[in-house]
Amino acid sequence: MLEFTNVSKSFWTGSHRKVILDRVSFRVELGRSLGILAPNGTGKTTLINMMAGLEKPDEGSVRRMCRVSFPLGYMGGVISRHSAMENSRYIARLYALDPDYVEAYCRWICGLGEYFDQPIGTYSSGMRARFSFALMLALDFDIYLIDEGMPGSVDVEFNRKAGEILRERLATTTIVIVSHQPAILARFAREAAVLRDGQLYMFDTLEEAKQLYDYESQG
Repeated sequence: MLEFTNVSKSFWTGSHRKVILDRVSFRVELGRSLGILAPNGTGKTTLINMMAGLEKPDEGSVRRMCRVSFPLGYMGGVISRHSAMENSRYIARLYALDPDYVEAYCRWICGLGEYFDQPIGTYSSGMRARFSFALMLALDFDIYLIDEGMPGSVDVEFNRKAGEILRERLATTTIVIVSHQPAILARFAREAAVLRDGQLYMFDTLEEAKQLYDYESQG
C-alpha cells in the first residue's frame, strides 16, 4: 500500500505560491490500479515524484509499505558515461537481482542493438526513454509509477512490446498513471482521481472522474 496522510506541497514561482497539494489524504491499495487526471500545470510530475520518494512533502507523511518504482523516464540512478549494459548490471546489484537476467531483459525490450553497449550520454531522448522503461519493468516492483503514459518513443515495435508487458503486469502488480488524457488512463486503470486546485478527488470509476474533469475543464 502507498498512503498519503494530510500531505501539503507548494512552490514559490517568483510572483505567487503555487499549491500542488493542500492537506490531501488518500491511499493506493495493491491490486487496484489508479489513474489520475490532471490538467497541465497542476503538478502531475510533482505528485508522482512524491510517491516515489524523490520529493518530500512540506507537511504530512507519505508511507510506502511495498516496492514502489521510480517514475517512468526518471534517469537519476543512471550514469551517462556508462553504457546501458553497465548501468543495467550496476542497478541490478543495487536491487539484489541477477545482473545477467536484468541485462538480457533490458536488451530484449529496448531493441537498441549495438547502442546498448555505447554510453547513455550519446543516446537520443527516445532511446533513453526506452532504456528507462525497460529497466523499470526488469526490476519487478509492486507499484509502477507512470507520468503521461508510454515513453516518448517513435519506435512502434517497442511501444507495442512494452505496452503488452504492462497489461500483463496488471494481473499481479499495481499501476499509478497520471495524465491529462482520459484515453491513456483507460488502458491501464479502472479507479480514477482528479487533481485540481490542490485537492485529489477520488472516484470508483474513470467515467465518474472524467465527468468532473470535463466539467471543470469547460468551466
